[in-house]
Amino acid sequence: MTVLIDPPNAAGHGRLWSHLASDTSYDELHAFARGLGVPERGFDRDHYDVPAEWYDRVVAAGALPVSSRELISRLRHAGLRRRKSEALRPRRPGRSLLRPRALRRGDVVALVAPAGPADGERVEAGAALLASWGLEVRPAAEPGTAPYPWLVDHDEARAEALADAWRDPEVAAVWCVRGGFGAHRILDLLDWDALALAAPKTLIGFSDVTALHQAFASRLGVATVHGPMAASLADRDVATREAFRALLMDGEAVDVRGHTVVDGEATGPLVGGNLTVLATSSGTPLTHPAAGSIAVLEDVGEEPYRLDRSVTQLLRAGWFDEVRGIVLGQFTDCRDPAAVRALLADRLGGLGVPLLADAAVGHEDTNLAVPLGVRSRIADGVLSFPG
Repeated sequence: MTVLIDPPNAAGHGRLWSHLASDTSYDELHAFARGLGVPERGFDRDHYDVPAEWYDRVVAAGALPVSSRELISRLRHAGLRRRKSEALRPRRPGRSLLRPRALRRGDVVALVAPAGPADGERVEAGAALLASWGLEVRPAAEPGTAPYPWLVDHDEARAEALADAWRDPEVAAVWCVRGGFGAHRILDLLDWDALALAAPKTLIGFSDVTALHQAFASRLGVATVHGPMAASLADRDVATREAFRALLMDGEAVDVRGHTVVDGEATGPLVGGNLTVLATSSGTPLTHPAAGSIAVLEDVGEEPYRLDRSVTQLLRAGWFDEVRGIVLGQFTDCRDPAAVRALLADRLGGLGVPLLADAAVGHEDTNLAVPLGVRSRIADGVLSFPG
């Protein structure tokens, strides 16, 4: 255990401060700080700010006194030095979000079930595919005693499993096993300040997981992956699996082609997901609107009048205000596709922004993974990611 503290030579708020850090792990640092009663709000990216009058007490508890220069040098050498731009924190809509690094062979991917139950064999098939790419996949917790059949466990248990995976320093990505219903129920049970202490990592999922995409963008300012979940990846076509692998392992998103409804070009970070989940999120504090961004929308099993209601709710709530472009993905089992396309074109075409339809994003056999919070571009019937 190596916890470091430099002399109290940083001035602020009318007093002097020391920096408390660890060149081993953030978990070690947080545990040491908690043991001393240092408040979590004192954590700043890679260290705690400690007032001068605490210096002797911290050293007596086992922290190693070093110079400020040595403290920074040791953090850099350990790969634990974080710039302000690398910290998890809220970022305004329209700005690109902090993008976690691509996965490497040997990285740990934790499976979590934030919503409904999933077929075990299908989850195992998805996990086996990731394992074939050289990734270590940790299984999700066993299903608990859920109060309703559409949930895999109690809200508290699902929230705790997600938080544990996100804060685990060995985990590089958190992959949701299935959507369904229930992600909304755990949002207010998550300690967002505690989640912000973790290193950036990739959250993966779609459909009901849209609630998490919106909340993680709003509270943590981190880019996430809208893509197949563990229970569905192995069943999808080759294009889906290859796009998923390219995004996770190489950090490269494939172009997504569609049909131009309203011509034009637009750029901005990608935002959105499932239309119904977005609509039910409106009016809550954990939404990330489409201002300055390109919105992607998809849905499944909804009658056209319900889609109309959801779009109307988002329009009235201001979620589309200052949107730069819209991509309509798949609207699976939502009655006549042509009628749905005409409905959405009628409701959204008046925004006066480029509109693309029939993109391969959603609940079909081809469900291309796309990075939310990353700069994207609409032009010539294609959604691309120029970086």
